[in-house]
Amino acid sequence: MTGNPDTTDARRIPAPEVLVAMSGGVDSSVAAAMLVDQGYRVTGVTLKLWGGESDSGCCAVSDVEDARRVAHRLGIDHHVFNFGREFNEHVIDPYVAAYDSGLTPNPCIECNRHIKFDKLLRRADALGFDLIATGHHAAVSLMADGSRRITRGADRAKDQSYVLYMLGQEQLDRLLLPVGSITKDRVRTLAHELGLGTAAKPDSQDVCFIHSDGGRRAFLGDRIPLTPARIIDRAGRTVGRTETVQLVTIGQRKGLGLAGNDSRNYVVDIDRRAGVVTVGPEDETLVGSTELIDVGWTAPVPEGRYDVQCSAHGSCLPGIVAGSTITWDRPHRRVASGQAVVFYEKDHVVGGALAA
Repeated sequence: MTGNPDTTDARRIPAPEVLVAMSGGVDSSVAAAMLVDQGYRVTGVTLKLWGGESDSGCCAVSDVEDARRVAHRLGIDHHVFNFGREFNEHVIDPYVAAYDSGLTPNPCIECNRHIKFDKLLRRADALGFDLIATGHHAAVSLMADGSRRITRGADRAKDQSYVLYMLGQEQLDRLLLPVGSITKDRVRTLAHELGLGTAAKPDSQDVCFIHSDGGRRAFLGDRIPLTPARIIDRAGRTVGRTETVQLVTIGQRKGLGLAGNDSRNYVVDIDRRAGVVTVGPEDETLVGSTELIDVGWTAPVPEGRYDVQCSAHGSCLPGIVAGSTITWDRPHRRVASGQAVVFYEKDHVVGGALAA
């Protein structure tokens, strides 16, 4: 599929050992296959994270078996690491607490931050692996100054660079992202050609621990009290009601149960303590700047104008990043507090933060 790892003399210097996170999906299956083909010494590992019910295409018992069968097909060892306690501590509990305090969390980012690229990397170190790899659709690029940056994947529709923005140089030096160089169609073609059982497996959807039957409302309702709120317009008139104010976000338009396509039906303010959601015209959701917390940079770069992405599959808009503020080139819809905002220089991630 591609060439061999870069070694000075393959007869004397063993190829690097790579621990591949295999979720049981097609992307990580092909990532492992590509690395085997490139001559790396590959071991697969599936992370046991969520012990509850799941139908999203990951975190299920069947996914462990799918990964194990792929590993057997590729002739590599396969292990299972139980990180359930860490997953609850760093992903589940903060997710619930965020909604309880009016924030909009991104659990995939926190899983990457704390589990895949912290706990897993430290376990790989303890076991003597040189590198880790995942099936993310993104790439690691070596820049002219010697630093590394996450770069958008070849398949823009599947690009996952946004959820990897928090990775620093120490992690990027040890990371391989094989499928970031090919499209999703090519991933499935390779899986079929190699006879991998995951070739036609659907992509995982949404959050792995949220079951489609009850969604976020059922998941959160089992853990925190969900409270109702009145929906009012700018004149103070009651125009509707929501049973779960915790699930309402600034800028939301759908799912409020309000009339048709009324242009005044964007959420422009939420007062959870008073139990009131205010809706208004779209222009009232626009702001000239966004305040940030937890700003981090992939490598030392000057503050300045960057393209900024505010959701996993959203488009970028230009703005000036200075300190803990983005000043937008043109008015931008307010970013929900707790949502990640990621800074790009062309296709390269240079940093990111959370909206305050």
